[in-house]
Order: sequence, then structure tokens, then C-alpha cells
Amino acid sequence: MRPVNKKSNSNWIYGHHAVTAALQNPNRKNILIKMTKDCQFDKALAQKTPIQIVSRQEIDSLFNAGVVHQGIALQTSPLPPVSIEDIIEKTESEEKTVILMLDQVTDPHNIGALLRSSAAFGAAAVILSDAGAPEENNSTMAKSACGGLEIVPLVRVSNLARTIERLQKAGFWVLGLDGYAKKLINEDTLPAKTVFVLGSEGDGMRRLTAEKCDYLIKLPISENMESLNVSNAGAIALYEFYRQK
Repeated sequence: MRPVNKKSNSNWIYGHHAVTAALQNPNRKNILIKMTKDCQFDKALAQKTPIQIVSRQEIDSLFNAGVVHQGIALQTSPLPPVSIEDIIEKTESEEKTVILMLDQVTDPHNIGALLRSSAAFGAAAVILSDAGAPEENNSTMAKSACGGLEIVPLVRVSNLARTIERLQKAGFWVLGLDGYAKKLINEDTLPAKTVFVLGSEGDGMRRLTAEKCDYLIKLPISENMESLNVSNAGAIALYEFYRQK
């Protein structure tokens, strides 16, 4: 059974990659590093952040059972908020841009994995509804993102439908991924400015969200399987955009 991160509101993140990326992010205010004596971590990366050498049990106590923290945890401030207007302004002069939008995707493992894929394929942002979403300083999300949380802005919005309209006015085409769509993602050339909308694994996109999309597309997968995990679907969509552009 996958551990649930009950302490998601704490400012602790864990794991070599997540901690290193946070330390290298100038937008972070890092407070304290706790690490075990045998942790294979380059202390020079800490720069001016204080380090405490502690027992593995002390780091265990910061998180839920089953967390693989690799003997290191970082206490850090949440990242400053980024607005949809910030992303539109930043990408206005770019010829090609891809963004992910998540509709009712709340699992921090999946969001973290999508952030990692977004960083790998050059996405400009990951947008999600503020309702029910984990905090930016969620330790599980940061670990799953493997540094992607420090690279790709996570934009929280109160209303996805209005956000879609705003992005469309800014020149983006909004494409919803739906397993029942008639059009395959690789059938035609994707728009130069694309937003992929991904729904939750259980319910998919909400009706209003789907109706706001310019059109719906699906991934070309075997009939033996109805759908993919949302993080896998997002990675494939991003790869297809990256491949085409």
C-alpha cells in the first residue's frame, strides 16, 4: 500500500535530487538540512544552509512510514506563487510553447511525475485547480518531481474554464486528452502553442472543461488497455509535441 503523506503542509522535502534542486533554486529560502552521518551528499551544495547530522530515526519522524528519504531532508520555504498572466507574458514572444493543465488530478505522486516530464520536455507550466490540490511544498510531490518542481512553474487557478478562455485569447489551442476521442494525437500537426488538458484517472475531465477545449484527442494505445496512468499519458503527449516541434 502506498504511504499517504499526512504531513504535506510541513516545509520538509527529502531525497538527493529534490534537495539538490531546491538548494540550487534562487527562489527558495532554505532553512535547515538534516542528514545522517553516512549520507552520500556533497555538503558543499548546502552553501549557507545550516546542516545538522542526525539519526535516520529523526528524519523518519518528519515523514510517514515507508518514505525513502536517502538520509537527507531539507526544511525550505514554499515557492512564490506564479499566475497565469505571468506564464502568458513569459511565453508571448515564444514561437512554440506547450503547457499541461490538470483537471481534478490531486495525487502528489502523479503531479510530481508530470512536473518531471514537463521539465524533461520543456513545458512552460503545469496548471491545476487550487481546490483539492497538494501544496507546492508537499514532500511527496517534490520527491516524485525529481527536481522538476524547481524548473517548471506550478500555477494554481480557481477556475479552469475561465483559465482555458484566457489562454485561448492569448493564442493557445487547448486540447483535451480523452480515451473516447475520435482524433489521434499524431494524426495532424499539433498547434505551435498547445495546452494539453488531463483529467483524473477515475472520472476524466469534467464536462465543462471538455466543452471548453478546442478539440479532444486520444493516444494511440492497444485495445487491450482502456487507458494509461495520467502521468504516463501526460509524458507521451509532451513527447509528441517535443518530437513534432
